[in-house]
Amino acid sequence: MSSDTRDPIGIPGARAVHHVAYTVPDLAQAVRFFVDVIGAELVYQLDRVDDPDGGDWMTRKLGVHPEAVARIAMLRLGPVTNLELFEYDSPDQRQTLPRNSDWGGHHLAIHVDDVDRAVAYLQEQPGVRILGKPETIEDGPIAGDRWVYFTTPWGMHLELINLPAGAPFEQDTDARLYQPDQPWTNR
Repeated sequence: MSSDTRDPIGIPGARAVHHVAYTVPDLAQAVRFFVDVIGAELVYQLDRVDDPDGGDWMTRKLGVHPEAVARIAMLRLGPVTNLELFEYDSPDQRQTLPRNSDWGGHHLAIHVDDVDRAVAYLQEQPGVRILGKPETIEDGPIAGDRWVYFTTPWGMHLELINLPAGAPFEQDTDARLYQPDQPWTNR
C-alpha cells in the first residue's frame, strides 16, 4: 500500500491542543493568581455547571460524582495556550494535590526569556514557593535548558523553563518543540 492511501496516524482532523485544565481549591484565588502574577487574560467564567435535573449528567460527561457542581474559568496564556480552571464542590472529592510522581501528577511549564529574572519576580509574590535554585542541564538531548519548579499559593506545581533553540536533540530529528519568538502580551 502506498503512503498516499494509508490512513493518517492519530485522531482524524486533530490540529492542536486546545487547552489544558486543572482543578483548583478556590477559583477566584486561582484566577487572580494567573491574571495578576502570571499575566494571563480571563476570557470567560461559568459560575455553575451541574445537572439541574439531579441526574447523572456530571458522571456521564465529566466522570465526577453525579451531585458535583463546578465553576469554570477559561484563561489565555500568551499566543498559544488556553488554560481552563475548575473549582468543584463534590461529595466524594479528594482535597489533596498529586505529587509530580503520582498518577495524574502534573505541572505547567512557562517559557521565559530569563529564568533567574523570573525567579526574582516570583520570590516577591505572596505564597509562591521556589523549589530550589534554577539549574542548567549540561549534557544530553536538552543541554542548555535552564529550569526551576515553583508552587502557587495553593500548592500547584509550575515550572519556569528556557530551552534555547538548537538543543542537541534537534540534530537527531526534524521534529521541533514550540519556541516562542517573543514575550506574550495579553493586554
